[in-house]
Amino acid sequence: MMQNIIIGQYVPGQSFIHKLDPRAKLLTAFLFVIIVFLANNWLTYALLGAFTLIAVFVSRLPLRYIYNGLKPILLVIILTFLLHVFLTKEGPLLFDFGFLEVYEGGVKQGVFISLRLLFLIMITSLLTLTTTPIDITVGIESLLGPMKKIGLPVHEFALMMSIALRFIPTLLEETEKIMKAQSARGAQFSSGPIKERLKSIVPLLVPLFVSAFKRAEDLAMAMEARGYRGGEGRTSIRLLKWSGKDTTLFIILLMLSVGLLLLRS
Repeated sequence: MMQNIIIGQYVPGQSFIHKLDPRAKLLTAFLFVIIVFLANNWLTYALLGAFTLIAVFVSRLPLRYIYNGLKPILLVIILTFLLHVFLTKEGPLLFDFGFLEVYEGGVKQGVFISLRLLFLIMITSLLTLTTTPIDITVGIESLLGPMKKIGLPVHEFALMMSIALRFIPTLLEETEKIMKAQSARGAQFSSGPIKERLKSIVPLLVPLFVSAFKRAEDLAMAMEARGYRGGEGRTSIRLLKWSGKDTTLFIILLMLSVGLLLLRS
């Protein structure tokens, strides 16, 4: 399951989304997180779903790859749906299972919240799948450039975000290796009583933290050996250029926002 986590990974390509300015993709992901909360009925969620599916299609990423990447969060989405179904007491009563009652409002709310979570994860995953960590760093630094005037360490913050994204797949890969090593020694991570499986996680965390700190130390030494001294006075080899494609993306996002406002009940 660890290798199916797609957040933080990059897939090379020549699609429309791959060629967009990283600043445009960052702003789009940020604005999408905001406008997704404007949806409150079936039409608005259908509009968000259409936008998300079109974005996935335009990215030319393998659908099986994206599907496998969503598998680890399906349990969270299903649990979110069930919690709303059985805990929200709104609207007409649909089913009565004794101590469990299912209302129309609970089912509706569960579907909406689950779809909202799914759309957010897919759009943010597309950001990292179609943008290299270096481009994300340069994009964040460019967008936060005006904050340098108030003393905010923009370059260091952007670098920190980029390293964090890049280390997600690395740590997941390390976790999988440790789990296989522990399983070979008799640890049970997917079978047996829950109490025993929880106990087996403790021996997993210790070597994982040790490995993470070791990688962080190696990275710090490598940066220091190459003369890294922060962002002051540094220039970038990557020059960002805003094009008509980026403007088109913002027009589409603006039309999506207007559509959501018009279709709200």
